[in-house]
Amino acid sequence: MIVSLQNEKVKNWVKLHDKKYRDKTNLFLVESKHLVLEALKENLVKEIILLEGEDLKTNLKTTIVNEKVMQKISSQVTVPTICAVCQKKKEEKIKGNVLLLDDISDPANLGTIIRSAVAFKMPNIILSLKSVDLYNEKVLRSCEGMIFHVNILRMNIEEFILNHPDYTIHGTKVDNGVSLEKSCFSKQNNAIIIGNEGQGMNKTLEPYCKDFLYIPMAHNCESLNAGVSASIIMYELSKESSYE
Repeated sequence: MIVSLQNEKVKNWVKLHDKKYRDKTNLFLVESKHLVLEALKENLVKEIILLEGEDLKTNLKTTIVNEKVMQKISSQVTVPTICAVCQKKKEEKIKGNVLLLDDISDPANLGTIIRSAVAFKMPNIILSLKSVDLYNEKVLRSCEGMIFHVNILRMNIEEFILNHPDYTIHGTKVDNGVSLEKSCFSKQNNAIIIGNEGQGMNKTLEPYCKDFLYIPMAHNCESLNAGVSASIIMYELSKESSYE
């Protein structure tokens, strides 16, 4: 059992809260039993970190730590009973509809979008190069483990559009667009752009768009946040899908 905060393994676990170290090692840390179990389903767990007195039946490498050490490596106020060091997911080939996130900066918004993508069967998400890090601890917590069940890539959005001429590109605007309830999605290969929380969609992407979607709402509400907007659009796109 590890009891020292100066232990090298503890120091390396703590470093996983830093994006540069995550990128360097291709590893990330998940906290809580629910997230660990979701990561185990996808065979991404490299090492389990268990609080003394806890038990988890697994053949994977497991390290026991005391409460002081667990508190040191955790970003949560309440000390978790289990954490895990995980391998980052491999990016897969894009097939089907895709959500293009243009410089999304709020981790909670990204977490909401990921959860909704799984709920409404959006198979792919592309994060622009300036979007929040996928493995930010706030993103991981807010997406409730759904990060493991959708194909997420980080790349230049304009590059994706240019390399995928078979996709119909739908932009988004808070006004002067096509009402979502009247929009005409293609039967397949729709790409929907969700803009930055403060600036909206990048204007350089506008020429590629077939149309611009907007969500009708009460006049005394100017806009919805990116997570809610993306969720509503994905729901509309998924209406003909089965949720079994």
